Amino acid sequence: MSLTPLPSDLAEKLDQFISSLKKGELKGSYNVAHQTLLFLRRLISQSRWTTAKDLRERVKLEGKKLINSQSSESAIGNMVRRVLKIIWEEYVSIISGQGVDSGDTQESLQKMLRADVNVDDFSKPSPNLKGRVIESINEFLSELEGSAESIATQALEHIHSNEVIMTMGKSRTVEAFLLNAGKSRKFQVIVAESAPSYKGQELAANLAKKGNIETTVITDSAIFAIMARVNKVIIGTHTVMANGGLKAVCGSHALALAAKHYSVPLVVCAPLFKLSPQFLCSEDQEAFNKFESPQNVIDFSEGDIHSKVHVHNPVFDYVPPELVTLYISNIGGNAPSYVYRLLRELYHPDDYEI
Repeated sequence: MSLTPLPSDLAEKLDQFISSLKKGELKGSYNVAHQTLLFLRRLISQSRWTTAKDLRERVKLEGKKLINSQSSESAIGNMVRRVLKIIWEEYVSIISGQGVDSGDTQESLQKMLRADVNVDDFSKPSPNLKGRVIESINEFLSELEGSAESIATQALEHIHSNEVIMTMGKSRTVEAFLLNAGKSRKFQVIVAESAPSYKGQELAANLAKKGNIETTVITDSAIFAIMARVNKVIIGTHTVMANGGLKAVCGSHALALAAKHYSVPLVVCAPLFKLSPQFLCSEDQEAFNKFESPQNVIDFSEGDIHSKVHVHNPVFDYVPPELVTLYISNIGGNAPSYVYRLLRELYHPDDYEI
């Protein structure tokens, strides 16, 4: 059965969302993930479908359009996969005769595991599927909105008095993490400015102003020289790859190598929505990375140099998992080797490739 066309207002919303993604109007992984989830909730609520199979096909179809519009934003694909997993879970619980609120969590998990083997047919009648899926998406939205705060509450377990912490660039999650620790502990933060965007200067200003934290800004080239006196490196990331590696702000690899050289632990604050089932293909940097205008590196007025050189300004760096000590997510701390297990809980294996 072919899918019916989207209602005109929903199709218009989809076009507007795709346009804003292509233009890069949505800044930051959190905002991209949040808006994607809001759109998918609206899609499920307003589009026409009769079975779980139709719904999954609809979400995959429109989700693929969103992913293709901005392939470097892995948060879009992560949200699509998470919604597909929610649909699958709710469908399984309906056909196995489980209520919305099961009294025994252990029993419900066992039912799902047993049903996992048998559920190939998504065309069976599933009463109240829409209501249950939207309810689950609302719960996930609440979790998403509180993810930075959940990570920040763990700060005192990792930051101790009189420590010297190094970070790089500007991360909303890391800022909340450091500000929370600064409420009850005195420590020093060294911020690498992350040229050519210089976002590190914004983070340093916020830490000094909002948290009264002793903050020093350094150039990226000074990272190795300063690292010997650092106790801990705490950074954010754009994406956590399937092997536990990072897709982080450009310069993070050099920072991680310096930390490894001096045996300084590298801690990464990453909400679960940043976990991706994708791997890095070393030959395919264009799909992995994003390149911005080199104007901040070499100004266009320097025309005589431009004619002689090619200037690349990549946004991201790949940091291999062996350089990462610990991930702090909204459910606690985990080693990079545990990422595969978290992926299994978050997404269905059949949905890794959409």
